[in-house]
Amino acid sequence: MSWIDVLDGGMLTTVQDLGRVGAQKYGVPASGAMDGLALRAANRLVGNADSAACLEMTLSGPELRFGAPVVIALTGADLGALVDGRPTARWQAVSVAAHTVLTCAGVRDGMRAYLAVSGGIDVPPALGSRSTFTRSALGGFEGRALRAGDRIPVGVAAEPPRGPGRRLLRYAVPVYGHAHSLRVVMGPQDDAFTDEGIRTFLAETYTLSTQSDRIGCRFSGPRIAHRTGADIVSDGTTLGSVQVTGDGLPIVLMADRGTTGGYTKIATVTSVDVSRLAQAMPGDRVRFVRIGLDEAHGLLRGAHAWLDAIRQPGTQEEDPAAIYDEDSGAALAAEGYLDLASALGGRLAPSPRPART
Repeated sequence: MSWIDVLDGGMLTTVQDLGRVGAQKYGVPASGAMDGLALRAANRLVGNADSAACLEMTLSGPELRFGAPVVIALTGADLGALVDGRPTARWQAVSVAAHTVLTCAGVRDGMRAYLAVSGGIDVPPALGSRSTFTRSALGGFEGRALRAGDRIPVGVAAEPPRGPGRRLLRYAVPVYGHAHSLRVVMGPQDDAFTDEGIRTFLAETYTLSTQSDRIGCRFSGPRIAHRTGADIVSDGTTLGSVQVTGDGLPIVLMADRGTTGGYTKIATVTSVDVSRLAQAMPGDRVRFVRIGLDEAHGLLRGAHAWLDAIRQPGTQEEDPAAIYDEDSGAALAAEGYLDLASALGGRLAPSPRPART
């Protein structure tokens, strides 16, 4: 058996996985990682299932000591991670020895980092998930954020650890920055807004508020005009729903959102860009960009291609435009991959595409 001793819990460090699927009909929020793409990538780097539990570390990282040799991966925000006082690689599997201490020097880019360990964080599931919902003390480690003195159990790896060097391809590593374009599909209640309100939403720049949390990202900026009022008969909410309340300002609903809501929803942020928003800091600037459903589906296919870019050491870095062959639907997937890398701020320039014959 392996474990992690918490020497300092940091600002907000919780156990998260991909969320509590199927419980919303009972009024239980899904919770889960704010940046689901980063969590999936961390798990793949160490050989876990995508759904394995990780540690989500917010802004100021924790201080942790590993109780046994283990393979780890850090993804998401750059918190200046140090292993025994030395900088360690991100977006790459790294072997650490027993009694190794992980610390964080300070945030450099992004907001939330993810730590995966081979075998996963092995706290008891609650309603089918190990994710923490702190407001109800549900799931995770005793339903709360980690603090000094906690000992976190680590599971047994389902396959031998993949060893140091397994990584995301260099050109696909995200750089988040402080200005974000969030692509949205309009609706379901965009008809509740005036034409001028729609133009304002899509043309103006908004600033992420300090009142944002895991429930929702609040923004300040120009007011979005309703035709009559903001209230509707409560209906279901989804990850990325953009509510506009009576004050005319947008709120993007995130992992710990309520299961229903009674405010008009002007649009929904694509799942790819929800991950991007999870890495935005208060004060960051945001623009909303309208796209169609087909383009949103292409971005999702691109997200799968981005995750599949994780390779063993020594693997040649393929031309991203040639990740899939044409018979498998390559053109859409590759284009989505390029769009995704651009959206995430990855250092990826499209290669010339081969001529069609």
